[in-house]
Amino acid sequence: MIYGAMKFSIGGSLKLAFRPWVEGLENVPAEGPAILASNHLSFSDSFFLPAVLDRKVTFIAKAEYFNSPGLKGRLTAAFFKGVGQLPVDRSGVRGAGEAAIRSGIKVLERGELFGIYPEGTRSPDGRLYRGKPGGLARVALASGAPVLPVAMIDTEKIQPPGKVVPKLMRPGIRIGKPLDFSRYQGMEGDRFILRSVTDEVMYEIMKLSGQEYVDIYATAAKRRLAEEAKAAETGDD
Repeated sequence: MIYGAMKFSIGGSLKLAFRPWVEGLENVPAEGPAILASNHLSFSDSFFLPAVLDRKVTFIAKAEYFNSPGLKGRLTAAFFKGVGQLPVDRSGVRGAGEAAIRSGIKVLERGELFGIYPEGTRSPDGRLYRGKPGGLARVALASGAPVLPVAMIDTEKIQPPGKVVPKLMRPGIRIGKPLDFSRYQGMEGDRFILRSVTDEVMYEIMKLSGQEYVDIYATAAKRRLAEEAKAAETGDD
């Protein structure tokens, strides 16, 4: 009920204000489990994608959104729970990954849609980065659910870092045909299979989005940018 109310109010407002265009809605099954594997350009990706879907989609979100103190923290937690986000503690990398996998499998076992960002974090510069094999591929192989590659288009331009007021423009969403990895079921312990599945999905996302692909993890790129910024400040001093 809460999800429906949130979708009607927030999703309806987003569609009315930003008029997102979408291609490939016919690829989303009317029922049954499926994984939506998307590129990640903006905080708003987790709102625009559910807004254009008839079915509920559940994403995972960092636990900090759910346990912040004060009234603002409680309101934030209520909001994220209402829009179908699941809290995952990312303080321990391995523990966070295992929690995300368990959460995703449970969602799919209920016959629902599970949304995941294979890059693991938002792109720092609009390019598409290497997918992490530990999450998407393991959930796909353990559940047997089809994977739908998804490309978010121009969402990073709506509210760039440092901008408070969003820019009214039309973002886009492309949903590709489902990918079947049932041939690899039972092989989720093979790191080469996990890498192959992840790379196949990322290739499809790249074709849909038209992004330049960078064969490093987005977390490494962000770390490098932070180090370069720090070095530049030191040099200026």
